[in-house]
Amino acid sequence: MMPNLTVSLVQTPLFWEDKSSNLSMLEKKILAIPEKTELIILPEMFSTGFSMQVSALAETMDGPGIEWMKRVAAQKRSILTGSLIIKEIRNGEPVFFNRLIWMQPDGQYGYYDNRHLFAYGKEDQHFTAGSLRLLASVKGWKINLQVCYDLRFPVWQRQSAPINPLPEAPLPEEPAYDMLIIVANWPSTRIHAWKTLLQARAIENQSFVIGVNRTGTDGNGLAYPGESLIAGPLGEILHSLSGNEEIFTVTLNKEITETVRRQFPFWKDADHFSIQP
Repeated sequence: MMPNLTVSLVQTPLFWEDKSSNLSMLEKKILAIPEKTELIILPEMFSTGFSMQVSALAETMDGPGIEWMKRVAAQKRSILTGSLIIKEIRNGEPVFFNRLIWMQPDGQYGYYDNRHLFAYGKEDQHFTAGSLRLLASVKGWKINLQVCYDLRFPVWQRQSAPINPLPEAPLPEEPAYDMLIIVANWPSTRIHAWKTLLQARAIENQSFVIGVNRTGTDGNGLAYPGESLIAGPLGEILHSLSGNEEIFTVTLNKEITETVRRQFPFWKDADHFSIQP
């Protein structure tokens, strides 16, 4: 019997560039989730909103945001994921990342640095792009973790996208992941693309896709409509949140993806390609 996975989507407004208020607000919401949940998904830059004030807002990997994630994940006994503004020193100079953290209840974590930086919002002028995907594993589920603007680049999210393989390397014998998670600050003006692309990624990759977006208005006057959703491996919308502040918990069955892939093994016919860092 394939394992189920219970996930909670946290769709919420954020206080603009106010870490302490956001962390306090989110902690209360998370600890109030009544269901037993195994994975809690927060929006992109959940402690600050989508800000380019990196020098003032960035923290290190032993900063308060990471410590908060460790404490809350342990207290809730759930995996916690979402992105933060992170600073590292490289060659004597500070560099900044839009870094998604996968925090386990035991304090162990992995991370993914957003590869596709949103030039229209000047993200590329302040942040450094990542070059490696993060595939997490829980209860037999393989989960691909990505951030906002990555959603517009399907090659980066394809099942058969090894990084720098040997030219003669064969295609994988099974799909790379069972679920794709996108955390975002996706504005109202482009929300049709958000919903359409989430469904397209589910169809292309025959996987569950979860998109978690924020609500409210940021300090630049951009409005965010929520519209977080879960799409099934045929692209059907299984659950969709409206524009309200909401936490939604659902249990997903991995057998659904296995059945779709057995009946329609399209992934086996995928093109063979590699991605340069």
